[in-house]
Amino acid sequence: MSAEAADREAVTGSRPSTPPQTSWFEFILDVALLEKHLQKPNPDPSPVQLVIQFLEQASKPSVNEQNQVQPPIDNRRNRTLKLLALKVAAHLKWDLDVLEKGLTIPVLNMLLNELLCVSKVPPGVKHVELDLATLPPTTAMAVIIYNRWAIRTIVLSSFPEKQTKPGPHQMNMMNVLQQEKELTENILAVLKEQASDSIMVLEGVLGIQKDFYIHTLRTLDLLAADPSTANGETESSTAGLCISADELHCQVHYDLGGIYFQQGGADTAAYEKARDNFRRAKELYAKLDSGALHCHLDERRLAGYWSACRGLTGASDPSDTQLTAHGQINSFIRSHNHQALVEAFIKDNIQLSLPNSFRHSVLLEFQHKVQLGERSLDEVCHKLCVCNAVRDALEGQVLSVSYQQLLLKPSKRTVSFLLEVCSRSLEKDRVPDTAKRNMAIFLKSLCEGLEEVPLAFLVTSHRVFMELLQDEDRRALLEHLRRRSATVNLSAKPLPSFYDIPASASVNIGQLEQQLVLSLEPRRLRQILIELHGLAERPYWRVNSKWEVPVDYINVILAIKDTLARDLVYILMAKGLHCITLKDFGHARQLFSACLELVTEFSPMLRQVMLNEMLLLEVRTHESNAAQGCSDKPTPDLVSRVRGYLEMRLHDLPLRQIVGEECVAFMLNWRENEYLTLQVPAALVQNNPYIKVGQLLASTCKELPGPKESRRTAKELWEVVVLICSVSTQHKRASDGRLSLIKHRESSLGIMPRSKFITFVKKLREPLVLTTLISLFVRLHSLVRDDLVNEVTAEHLSIWPSTLANMQAVDVEAVAVTVKELVTFALTLNPNNQSWLITQADIYFVTGQYSAAMHYYLQAGAVSSDFFTKAVPPDVYTDQVLKRMIKCCSLLNCHTQVAVLCQFLREVDYMTAFKALQEQSSHDGMDSYYDYLWDVTILEYLTHIHQKRGESDKRQVAIKAIGQTELNASNPEDVLQLAAQKRKKKFLQAMAKLYF
Repeated sequence: MSAEAADREAVTGSRPSTPPQTSWFEFILDVALLEKHLQKPNPDPSPVQLVIQFLEQASKPSVNEQNQVQPPIDNRRNRTLKLLALKVAAHLKWDLDVLEKGLTIPVLNMLLNELLCVSKVPPGVKHVELDLATLPPTTAMAVIIYNRWAIRTIVLSSFPEKQTKPGPHQMNMMNVLQQEKELTENILAVLKEQASDSIMVLEGVLGIQKDFYIHTLRTLDLLAADPSTANGETESSTAGLCISADELHCQVHYDLGGIYFQQGGADTAAYEKARDNFRRAKELYAKLDSGALHCHLDERRLAGYWSACRGLTGASDPSDTQLTAHGQINSFIRSHNHQALVEAFIKDNIQLSLPNSFRHSVLLEFQHKVQLGERSLDEVCHKLCVCNAVRDALEGQVLSVSYQQLLLKPSKRTVSFLLEVCSRSLEKDRVPDTAKRNMAIFLKSLCEGLEEVPLAFLVTSHRVFMELLQDEDRRALLEHLRRRSATVNLSAKPLPSFYDIPASASVNIGQLEQQLVLSLEPRRLRQILIELHGLAERPYWRVNSKWEVPVDYINVILAIKDTLARDLVYILMAKGLHCITLKDFGHARQLFSACLELVTEFSPMLRQVMLNEMLLLEVRTHESNAAQGCSDKPTPDLVSRVRGYLEMRLHDLPLRQIVGEECVAFMLNWRENEYLTLQVPAALVQNNPYIKVGQLLASTCKELPGPKESRRTAKELWEVVVLICSVSTQHKRASDGRLSLIKHRESSLGIMPRSKFITFVKKLREPLVLTTLISLFVRLHSLVRDDLVNEVTAEHLSIWPSTLANMQAVDVEAVAVTVKELVTFALTLNPNNQSWLITQADIYFVTGQYSAAMHYYLQAGAVSSDFFTKAVPPDVYTDQVLKRMIKCCSLLNCHTQVAVLCQFLREVDYMTAFKALQEQSSHDGMDSYYDYLWDVTILEYLTHIHQKRGESDKRQVAIKAIGQTELNASNPEDVLQLAAQKRKKKFLQAMAKLYF
């Protein structure tokens, strides 16, 4: 026991019933203490608390002699703390349900990245490019757990969360909470960007039919003792905790179903994928025994998901009666069989199989259609409302506002239908006494609430009324009705207002808040807020935790004294921003216009804020249209407004940096280089990093293709980008195996983080700008790799510096990932750009992915020659490109293809061709390629080789090829050239079919 622990035990000696809490550092001092602690029934601190403490201590920044904050040092103490955190997670059997409940997203992200590190996941390689079937079991399982967590986190982040209201004593924590929120949002942004990759990884897992193994405390101890000797054991198939294929597939199907369901709002086809995954999860879960180690499904949530998918896709399952009821209801809605729908609701009042929430959601759906103008559905709404009211009455629930409004002025037909529903809802063998009493109270309240006495008498004369009410109650009610009919002139009484409805205020507020969340119509939002403020005075901008406005504006909006105006401004802006993320620009424009009209009345500052947001909306709308193929140039007014924003000098006005970022990207995309180069104020260039990068890009592009003239601005751009890609010199580079986009290793010297720079670059569409950036990163990549033989090629490389002053400070892994991302993104915009295709092929070539490299080399040739119907231009298939294609084929063991390609060179490489033809084992068509040979020397060598080996059949094929008259050496040169071109085209087309 440490001295501090002993002191603490002495102080707390008066309370022997409460054992002292074990401190985090005691686990470092005593190696065996952690396992003993975790075996306790209720360990204090708990396992998740230990993970938080270990990682918090391991990630604490250090301070150097100059009192400068430095990143955490990679020393033995910090490595031990990270290992302890992993061992705690291993004790929890890597149960993501437990970890997600107890850990924040940043902490869990750090933990799982450490798991990737110790599991030897190859650094700098995207998970989707890994072949999990060939990886060591613990390595593959680490990748699976990380990607499962990634998609689960995306799904969980889409659920609404109740906002915590900080009290006065918590205000000093707001900065910490804001930093954690920003970090969480950055991680979520990356996870969402990589969601498609994570889904592909997990779908690939479903095709692996073998058991999986995951790290335990034992395997982690082996790695800690001696990684070099333990590596073989921990990577073997017998190490770690065994997870059966069915168990893992069940969990993966469940997680994939969740992400597909979440994507269904934007892509309805995703609901079918979700349904298929949930069905498979149900089937596999039924086969598993109760002792499953890794599979932890929420059966109720799975049933809910399954029910929702069935309803949305119209699938049916006779074995599931409850889901059949849901499916029938949705089927009736889709087929517009409203009579059958009402009948189903009446029958359900007896069976009670549908939850009340589902029934009320169906009614809300029809009411929404009526509000949109489908007046023919009024009667259906009334009948469904009555059915739901009877169901609520039977169960003793509070009656809805919709039902109370319906009874303000009901027709005889409505009352008759209500009585019919009441009668049919009691048509079962044994009706509980509670339901009968509730129905009697309901009918009595109905009579008392009906203002037209004839309708009330219609109720009292019905069989159900007479059966359920006692004689004394019936007589008293009838006497009351007779007195009313004699003294009251019903037609003179005015219609009650909304607030006179006999329902509790809490029901009104709840339903109005629901409408507030769902509505996108500004006038309706204002009306709802007026009604809400009339019922209760509270901050309604907090109703939905997903309503968020930029941090830059929050203080200005919350400073509005009028609470109604404050709520309305906040909600209009939040809804408008949400619509922009969904690319619903029409609704966003309506909401922003209404907000602008409102704030113009009382706040010049908010008016300018809204004008800026509307400018951002117009820019994004125009860029979205351009991305979809619209070639319309922006209007002069829009360009003028963008310029005006970039030149704005209102010091007290809160400005969002993203507006400037989008404006700069907009100007670059529409070739406003002259403006960015010469007319942007110098102060803006210094204060806004995006404008700085934009100006340098514009200047460099403007001065191209002159290599000398553009080198000054190119050098400035180069220096800025190098600093963005730099890391602290005290950090270890490229040895941890984490995904680089989630690491926070950027140097503070850069004008912006690398992740934000990549986000900005992906807003660009102008080919010359993208070509310039690709060229820059290709040169930087070549310098940091320092491999002269295997350099990546690109256009305009000569304008960049040929040396790098502080090469050790540049993050090699980050540069490699960035250049690959950049080229891939550029090819999504224009898949036929020859230069980009060659660069992409070179990237795959230098990283040893030869099949992919051949794909892009051939694609570059195809787009430049109308799929090889013409000759490929020599500036596309240079000797360097051809030699790389030859090397790719050689390393893929396609030796006959090597021999054919050797003819394409300006000077035929006979030595390489002969060496390739000497190989007896070739993974290509071998003699089927002889028809593509036109060089007589190579063909003669072929006949000699086959004769020497006794391969008479292949020798005859070679002799047939060499005997073609068009290859006769006596032919004119143009005939020989025509024969060569003909064979080149056919060969390249055959290769394209093979590699495309």
